[in-house]
Amino acid sequence: MRNMFSDAPRAALGACYWAFFLYLMVPLSLMMAMSFKDANFVAFPIGQWTFDWYVAVVQDKQFLDACLYSVLIAAATTAAATVLGVWIAMLIVSVGPRGQAVLFALACLPAVVPGMISAISLRIFVSEINLPTGTAAIILGHTVHGVPFVVVMALTRLRSMPANLVDAARDLGADSVVAFFRVTLPYLGPALFGGMIFCLLLSIDDFVRTFFLGGYRPTLPMLIFARVQGGMSPEINAMATLVLVVTVSVGLYAEFLTRRARTR
Repeated sequence: MRNMFSDAPRAALGACYWAFFLYLMVPLSLMMAMSFKDANFVAFPIGQWTFDWYVAVVQDKQFLDACLYSVLIAAATTAAATVLGVWIAMLIVSVGPRGQAVLFALACLPAVVPGMISAISLRIFVSEINLPTGTAAIILGHTVHGVPFVVVMALTRLRSMPANLVDAARDLGADSVVAFFRVTLPYLGPALFGGMIFCLLLSIDDFVRTFFLGGYRPTLPMLIFARVQGGMSPEINAMATLVLVVTVSVGLYAEFLTRRARTR
């Protein structure tokens, strides 16, 4: 009887997991299937299948330019968010318990503020400092949103770091800067790598902040949004499928490298 009751929560948890899995995968699977439809509209039944939409997408100069622009913004955002995130994490571990709670809450605030509110406030801010909308404003907005994720991952790693590692480096003659680059930063490597990949994917996927802070040159989400305004077509599905495959592949590969680095 006890085993029966103990197995019930496990079965319920498994059912919830598979229900959530289907909730995510069914729409994605339909989207991917529609990208092979040999017609100019999205509807069932699919009928004939074709790869022509993928050929058209990879030959679309506007799509390729938007991908390159999004990657450049994401790279700059990741670099800035990583530097700021590590600095904030180091600052948090160096203060007292009360100060840590306050600084951690402030650092994580951009991650919990609704995207629309964050985008509006950032648009007001860039207007007040006379920063024109465009690349710099987008990088600023994406960096603000990405810093909390770097802080969380770096802080988790720092709290597991033995204090005697830095002390040993200083006993051997290293100053604070050398100890940071030779001891602390390599120890943070796996966590920083995961945080950087996360920031990269967040920046590429960010639509709301880009919409409020962007200029005339569209990023990938903005281009897809503009194409959707003219009606859904298998070409849009092909674009979304390519983006999905690339981002999932990068995320899984980053997770694999992070786990292997932590094991070592």
